[in-house]
Amino acid sequence: MTARRYVTCGILTLAMALFLTAGALAGNDRSGTANAPATATTAAASGKQDEAALRIEGERRFRANCGRCHQAPHKFPPRMMATIIRHMRVRATLTDEDMRLILQYMTQ
Repeated sequence: MTARRYVTCGILTLAMALFLTAGALAGNDRSGTANAPATATTAAASGKQDEAALRIEGERRFRANCGRCHQAPHKFPPRMMATIIRHMRVRATLTDEDMRLILQYMTQ
């Protein structure tokens, strides 16, 4: 592998990490602190439902796109899984949304 490819892979890995971090931070809403206990309980329940829905959707997309050729692999660290999915994105013509949901499913 040439040095240029290492730099490109490093840049792509960094971009994916920033993308995932930005998505995680976008979900944190700090408004409405006056009703914090009630809001926190409602938000926690809603967050768990949203997380479950995203996991189900990620699994559905994994089965539709990846499951044709692969069984679900064993757990890998999130960084390694992001690299694997990024490489498979081209072969399986995954959209950004597919890639994000599958990554979230595979790393939970």
